[in-house]
Amino acid sequence: MIRDVLLAGGVAMAYASQLEIPGAPFGISQVLLALWILISICRALAGGRLEATRALSIFVAFWAIMTFALGLGLIVGMLTNVQYMDAPVHDMIAYLLLAFVTCLLAADPEADRRLRHTSWWVIAIADACFVFQLALGFGWIHQSGVNPWFWDRFTGWSDNPNQLALYCALFGPLALHLSMTTKNWLSVIFGVMSIILIIYVGRLTKSDTYLLAIVITGLVLLMLRVRGWIAVGGKVTLGRQISLLLLLALIPLAISATPYVLAETSNVENFAKSLTKGEGGEATADTANLRINIWTNALGKGLGSASLGLGPGPHVDRSVVTKEFIDLPFEAHSTPLDLFTQGGILAVLALLWILLAAVISAWRAKLDALVALALSVAIFGLPHLVIRHPIVWFSIALCLMAADPKSIAATAAARGR
Repeated sequence: MIRDVLLAGGVAMAYASQLEIPGAPFGISQVLLALWILISICRALAGGRLEATRALSIFVAFWAIMTFALGLGLIVGMLTNVQYMDAPVHDMIAYLLLAFVTCLLAADPEADRRLRHTSWWVIAIADACFVFQLALGFGWIHQSGVNPWFWDRFTGWSDNPNQLALYCALFGPLALHLSMTTKNWLSVIFGVMSIILIIYVGRLTKSDTYLLAIVITGLVLLMLRVRGWIAVGGKVTLGRQISLLLLLALIPLAISATPYVLAETSNVENFAKSLTKGEGGEATADTANLRINIWTNALGKGLGSASLGLGPGPHVDRSVVTKEFIDLPFEAHSTPLDLFTQGGILAVLALLWILLAAVISAWRAKLDALVALALSVAIFGLPHLVIRHPIVWFSIALCLMAADPKSIAATAAARGR
């Protein structure tokens, strides 16, 4: 249980960058994950059994490819324009930590039970932390050294509202998965209440990507549930037939209501804009223009390295040089483009491969919420750099392990089948 709590704490609190240990180059999350790795290694050395699972082989292959791609990129970078090593070393340590976590987790012979148990702890810790941060945000309590707002955007313990939004985008499908795969009604109620809390916190971040992620994953999840609902066990019951007819009846109803919808387009548009951080105005346009500029720069950097990359760390040139940053490079804030500048096309292909493997595993296991979880990772990864976040790799591990026979049996048992 101690290992599960340590891992859950490291995963659930990795966004809390405002809680970093004073004077230390690492935070609470890194300490918890390092302790989990140390205990897991000691357990294996003391005779604990390890198992060569399919997920382990995928993780080993992925990190081997990444090591080669990033190493080759670092050689190219050192021969061209890399002038400092602080950021590359930071990234290398982060990648090494995540490689240990994912491989040790996948090699655990009880990974199916441990992942599920840890997932409940992740949601419980996330809920407790969110309640505390909301109390901070609304001024009910005070915590020295913590500013829970960035202007009108909620950051909680994070320095960046988008980081908090990423965790909300993944905590939600994770809580939904746990709720959908348990027969305990108290657990179901806890999961549903957690989803409500997570969505509320995510909304306070005013992240455009979070809004896009929950809309797209919600629609995909709905379609997957309808598919599964109709075809469970190859039987189509009367209840499902009636439900299908009602869904089909919505199509002509929607068509007949089109003139009224078009008449209210301006109201719908204004409502949609009000959900974004800049209410669809100048702030949103400025953010889009900035991202286009840095993405173009990142693409040029990657192509300039012959698509081999320049090694770990940021490589995009800043449009504005300040006294604080001088001429230090900048991140592209896009996982594919940042990986392209670091490890070239090989690193990008490796990431696409493991994400596709995660989606396929969740699909084969018929766990719709996990498909939505992997989709949320992909959506958030396009306009943000997410590869260094433990919650991303915990989610991928959960999806990859879903197709394992032990995991399928454990899920069926949890559902009471």
